[in-house]
Amino acid sequence: MLLPGKPIKPGTFADAVHGPDTALQERELLRELARKAEQELTAVQVASLDELTLLPNCHGFEALAQMGLDACLALGKPATLLSFDLDHFQHINQLYGRAEGDDALKTFADVLRIAFRESDVIGRMGGDEFAALLTGASAVDVRAIRARLEEMLDERNATVHRAYDIRFSIRQIEFHPALHRTVGGLLRAISRQVGCEPLGGVQQPGVVAEPADHL
Repeated sequence: MLLPGKPIKPGTFADAVHGPDTALQERELLRELARKAEQELTAVQVASLDELTLLPNCHGFEALAQMGLDACLALGKPATLLSFDLDHFQHINQLYGRAEGDDALKTFADVLRIAFRESDVIGRMGGDEFAALLTGASAVDVRAIRARLEEMLDERNATVHRAYDIRFSIRQIEFHPALHRTVGGLLRAISRQVGCEPLGGVQQPGVVAEPADHL
């Protein structure tokens, strides 16, 4: 029985209504639900990460980049998507082994992680393909980006004394809401640039026309 002037202990009301056993069972059930929710959240986070490079994988990149693109759209800010491919990656795997190829991927991922801003979204799209969404940036000077990345890669190459240099190709496409409202639309558009003739390994910026993507 509750008496005036006496503090109510945690669980007292539940115990009075349902009995101590029922209240204990409810608390245990809530703890179990919390544990399961935490496990599911961890599983989602793990499923969105590339195990090798610890960058967002294709699924994780699209989810994060879409948030950035939505913010740019709402604020009327520009955005630019960059796509990277390692040059002669299969050659590295064949000559030096899969482990060396994995190390090249991790090195390139580390360089991207350092080179870009925290507000940019970078990810490994699969194989030797990477992507970066630069929020708040219109068409960028890819030559300057290439020079910066190559400088950082050269420092890594010299440190570990590799028998090869890590080199890459880079393409870019600027976000145009009338053409592609989603990251998926941007990725499809930039993939069509593969057939374009690169200039010095750098795809020229441009707009690839496609049906408006409202998905």
